[in-house]
Amino acid sequence: MSLETGIRLAYLVAAICFILALRGLTSPKTARTGNLIGAAGMLLAVGMTFATPGLSHFGLMAGAMAIGVVIGLPAARMVKMTAMPQMVAAFNGVGGGAAALIALSEFLRAPSGALAVYQVVEIVLGVVIGCVSFSGSAIAFAKLQELMPGRPVTYPNQQILNAIIAVGIVVLAIVTCVSPHDWLVAVIAVLALLFGIAFVLPIGGADVPVLISLLNSFTGLAVAASGFVLHSVVLVVAGTLVGASGTLLTRMMSSAMGRSLPNILFSAFGSVITATAGADGTAGDRSVRSGSAEDIAVLLAYSDKVIIVPGYGLAVAQAQHTVRELAELLEGRGVEVSYAIHPVAGRMPGHMNVLLAEANVPYEQLKEMEEANPEFQTADVALVVGANDVVNPAAKNSPGSPIYGMPILAVDEARNIVFLKRSMRPGFAGIDNELLFDPKTTLLFGDAKDSLTKLVAAIKAL
Repeated sequence: MSLETGIRLAYLVAAICFILALRGLTSPKTARTGNLIGAAGMLLAVGMTFATPGLSHFGLMAGAMAIGVVIGLPAARMVKMTAMPQMVAAFNGVGGGAAALIALSEFLRAPSGALAVYQVVEIVLGVVIGCVSFSGSAIAFAKLQELMPGRPVTYPNQQILNAIIAVGIVVLAIVTCVSPHDWLVAVIAVLALLFGIAFVLPIGGADVPVLISLLNSFTGLAVAASGFVLHSVVLVVAGTLVGASGTLLTRMMSSAMGRSLPNILFSAFGSVITATAGADGTAGDRSVRSGSAEDIAVLLAYSDKVIIVPGYGLAVAQAQHTVRELAELLEGRGVEVSYAIHPVAGRMPGHMNVLLAEANVPYEQLKEMEEANPEFQTADVALVVGANDVVNPAAKNSPGSPIYGMPILAVDEARNIVFLKRSMRPGFAGIDNELLFDPKTTLLFGDAKDSLTKLVAAIKAL
């Protein structure tokens, strides 16, 4: 068997590893194995690339890889779970930028007139999609990292300007295919970067996770286009897998929010705050019932069934270990405890699952929305920790609400509801949660971790 054949077979094995890795990531039980299989496939693909005949500049490639390891390894190990979405955005942007640079370099190094039309099309697609993904992911990272306002950034004639940029890219792309010139591709790249920024600016913080998923699919398409340019089957397969999975995830997240993708991308959701909470986070003229940790501890300890609803507030407070300790104390007293997980709880799909798995919460106790909702009718207490919009009945009862139609957890059907909140401020949607004013709702104000710690201490003292 020749070396070339061996390399092609190795690339095929690597591609199969990527498919198996994606399959493993469909369940928390197999996710670790899936990651290891994917890493093994990538290691094999990189090794075979170095074995390619005629390859040069080994020093530069090794140096670039070393820089990547120095940056990527600490970033991956030290990142907090609450910062995982912005890390995904940053890494996704790097992938899109790399794909664009590959396509651009292939165009620049080709002799004049040597590229066929289909090759120019592949290159232009790689440049455009990669640049949009790079600049768009950079803005998404800045929004999530609070380097810039998370609210939608709008300005007069925004959609018209975006349309002009998009039309300009298409026109220049057609001209490039007919008469390729270096400066045309450079202008296309600049316009694509501007379009990525303009595309993301009007999207509010609550919708950025959906945007990241969409940009992830863009990066996959850019990588696949680069694979065609380089005649690399493994890049085509990997890029197609990322593009397809990102597209499916985007559709699933849109469905979980009860909104269409165009509505998320073009409605500037979150730009108008309609909540009536005062500047200090109070409920204004409306009254709510607050309780002490001791009173709520008694309610929890003498219940038969408690459902915990975790949200982003739990993640911010890093309270996953404390909530597990609370659950174990309740179980020790004979209370049935489970966790209801909304598909978009936190800032990305699976965020709460991974956070609770980190605290060694049994996977069997984590129930997705479809499984958890029928359970609320028989629950003595629904304990909501840092969640808001995903339990807001306005999604079912208020046709004029911006979240109307979004599937929610049926917390309102529990016999008693306990909210652990910092204040009465609204969630990402910027609207009041009528559930907070329900007579069967009790609020415990404060940091989620501090409140849970007080509950743990109070139950131990019973």
